[in-house]
Amino acid sequence: MTRELLIRLLWRALALFFVLLGLIGIALPVMPTVPFLIAALWAASKGWPRLEAWLLNHPKYGPDIKAWRDHRVIKRRSKIIALVMMATGYLVLWLFVPQVPVWLKAIVGVVLVVVGCWLATRPDHSPEET
Repeated sequence: MTRELLIRLLWRALALFFVLLGLIGIALPVMPTVPFLIAALWAASKGWPRLEAWLLNHPKYGPDIKAWRDHRVIKRRSKIIALVMMATGYLVLWLFVPQVPVWLKAIVGVVLVVVGCWLATRPDHSPEET
C-alpha cells in the first residue's frame, strides 16, 4: 500500500468517525450534530471529495456547514439551542449524577462557559446579509 493511499484512507476513516458522531447527535438531544459534520467536512476535504460534496449539498445541514466554512457564521437559532442544551446538560450533571466528583463538575462548568462564550461571540449572519 502506498503512503498516499494510506493517508487518504486515514482521512476517510476520520471523516466517517465524525459523520458517525453527527448521526449520534441527531438521536441524542444533548449531543451536537453540525459541529461533527463540519469536522467531517474538514477531514473529507483532505481525501474524500464525494463525501465533502454530499455534506455541502445536504438539504438540512448543508446550509449551516457552508455558512461556517465560508464565513465562520453560526445562526442565532443554532447558538441559542446549543447554549440551552449545554446548560441543561450541566444542570442534569449536577442534579442527577452524584457520583461525579465536585472538582470534575467544576472543570466541566468552566469548559462549558468558555465554549459558550466563544459560541455566543460568533457572527450569526454573513457579511452579505447586512
